[in-house]
Amino acid sequence: MRIETVDLAVLVAYLVAMVLFGLWMGRRQTGSADFMLGGRSMPWWLVLFSIVATETSTVTFLSIPGFAFQNDLTWLQLPLGFALGRLVVTWLLLPRYFKGELFTAYQVLDQRFGGLTKQAASLLFVATRTLADGLRLFLSAIVLREVAGVNLELAVISLGAATILYTFVGGMRAVIWTDFVQFLVYMLGAGIAAWILLGRIDGGLEGFLDTARAFPTDEGPVDKLRIFDFGWDMGNATNFWAGLIGGSVLALATHGVDQLMVQRYLAAKSQGQAGVALVLSGIVVTAQFAFFLLIGVGLAVFYAQQPDAPTFARADRVFATFIVDEMPVGVLGIVLGAVFSAAMSTLSSSLNSSATALSNDVWHPLFRRNAGDGERLWTARIFVIGFGVLQILVGIEGQYLDQSVVSAVLAIASFTTGIVLGVFLLGIAVARAGQLAALIGLVAGTLVVSQIQFDLLTTLLDGADATERHWSNDALVTAVFGRPDGDASSYWVVPAWPWFALIGSTVTVATGSLAALVLPRRTPSTD
Repeated sequence: MRIETVDLAVLVAYLVAMVLFGLWMGRRQTGSADFMLGGRSMPWWLVLFSIVATETSTVTFLSIPGFAFQNDLTWLQLPLGFALGRLVVTWLLLPRYFKGELFTAYQVLDQRFGGLTKQAASLLFVATRTLADGLRLFLSAIVLREVAGVNLELAVISLGAATILYTFVGGMRAVIWTDFVQFLVYMLGAGIAAWILLGRIDGGLEGFLDTARAFPTDEGPVDKLRIFDFGWDMGNATNFWAGLIGGSVLALATHGVDQLMVQRYLAAKSQGQAGVALVLSGIVVTAQFAFFLLIGVGLAVFYAQQPDAPTFARADRVFATFIVDEMPVGVLGIVLGAVFSAAMSTLSSSLNSSATALSNDVWHPLFRRNAGDGERLWTARIFVIGFGVLQILVGIEGQYLDQSVVSAVLAIASFTTGIVLGVFLLGIAVARAGQLAALIGLVAGTLVVSQIQFDLLTTLLDGADATERHWSNDALVTAVFGRPDGDASSYWVVPAWPWFALIGSTVTVATGSLAALVLPRRTPSTD
């Protein structure tokens, strides 16, 4: 599929304009603090839209409609928990980040435990952030490949290089301002696409609602407008309990101890403004999820009405196909710009936060403690390039992934943030815990979540082929004790990804607390 010259011109003009805008916003940088935190002068409304745009990547734009296309609206139970978790972050963790002139979330761990704990948490962050955002880059490149006819590798490199350029020059100020513009663009593009989609459905809004409420399937009609699922199954990522409990803890982790988000709070003018931005972002994100899910249901209704509808190997590609096939000339370029807006806002944030974390938490404390401000600025910029290259490599390898990209991305995010959250909670709740106890908890959390996520140890425990395992409703009992009986049909359960943060943080706190009982408290280092 190739787009018309007009659409391609609109798309190229938008991408060039965003790069130039990012460069212009960073023209008055005065040092490393300006590059990493925008001079700590960002207003609450700008921080609000930066938070929302940062967590809205092409995964949201394409994979969330893909989920509703394939299923229903039950994904909406997750942002309910996300919004609740942000309230806890505002009350529990935000005050700690505004005590002193911090650059990263993990400097709090340095103050409480010591430099080694800070560095371990920071390295976990940059490793998993690079993997997750490399996959986001891959999903964006799929669209560019389809519409421009370029190969996937070139598409990944082009998008990655454009984002690296304005992040390298503009720093955090450019990232936050471009986040705001990109939020407006991708919501405008999604709105245009939704309006055209509704116009393509027989019967308009009424036809959409009637078909969605009794959507035809091989097993009979289903309600694709269903939101709530109160079943208790830890293998199901989109039931009410996974959303409320798992989603809340996941948000407490991703928005409470993840440098990607904490860096935005630190860029705000004050703790109060950061808190307002964080709480309101939960409302905006919930509304945004609902909108993209309804687009997915609309896509299902639209293609169900087409006698020669295409078949889709991956639900991630449904919305992209509709955009390319159904958007009028001129409008297509705008909507495609919206897709890339969502991608670039997340990627630029990721590059800046990863560079800030590695520079401040690892490189300078270990190798260049007495570096001047100019050297710190250029070190961060060099790391921006390094992380950009790594994300491009991950994006190229993403084509070999055999599952939904949104599930892979969120599983990676929940894998590490829950463990780091556990270290933070250990420091808050267990006064006796020292650095060794924190590291023991961190390692234990990593091992347990790794076992659950990658199913490594279960193969050794019962000898069954990992590919034959199935989800179990006896999740808690089975996960703790293994097979509850001798029945060969009972396998070790693998909980769904919203529970990873809760499991990781619980294991980290419990193990660290036990270690603290038998270990002397160590005096934190002065790193």
